[in-house]
Amino acid sequence: MTGGTVTRAQLSEAVYQEVGLSRNESADLVETVLGEISDALSRGEMVKISSFGSFAVRQKGERVGRNPKTGEEVPIEPRQVLVFRASHVLKDQINTTLAKASGKPGRKA
Repeated sequence: MTGGTVTRAQLSEAVYQEVGLSRNESADLVETVLGEISDALSRGEMVKISSFGSFAVRQKGERVGRNPKTGEEVPIEPRQVLVFRASHVLKDQINTTLAKASGKPGRKA
């Protein structure tokens, strides 16, 4: 799975290749996992995936923003935002992979 964006179809294909489920079962499994994550976040729960990271919904308060062209102040309504925090394992893996690709020495895990 190299390239720009990883799609549901690519995730399903990876499950099919790695686990050996049928393509339909692989697609259903991916949909079920993503659905469970979405449902938990919708209920305001935090989702932690070991060695990957955690997803949480955070409340942002009302604040004043500025239109960058005019400088006009505009109120920004309070809202909820989805935040992702990568685990140290994932960060180390990414940094090691990027360091190998660039030829620079990476951080040792």
